[in-house]
Amino acid sequence: MFEGIPIWVILIDYAMGLVMWTLVGRFGMSLFVSEQSDFFFMKAFVKMTDPLIRAMNKLTPGFLVDRLRPLYVAWFIFMIRFYIMPVLLGYDVMGMLSFPLESELAHVIYEFGQIFR
Repeated sequence: MFEGIPIWVILIDYAMGLVMWTLVGRFGMSLFVSEQSDFFFMKAFVKMTDPLIRAMNKLTPGFLVDRLRPLYVAWFIFMIRFYIMPVLLGYDVMGMLSFPLESELAHVIYEFGQIFR
């Protein structure tokens, strides 16, 4: 599927994509569950994403509500994936499904849907 893209580029994009979607998941879950909750998934989201959110403190505006910080950091990673990585690593991005992670996931979902046709 990604013949012209080196494997290390795909691995970098996968890692950034997983981090981005984990941050989005944390934000989504925080709408329903407190971040100090004992719920296993919320504890996991907080533990995995807190170091990155703390690392991005200097770039995060001070007026931003704490609950929105994961979404802001996810947006920042998205911008890096969409604008900086293609320029530096030499591949084209035509839309959301041009990202290796999201494209592969969409392909798996499509194939899964074909099984039940």
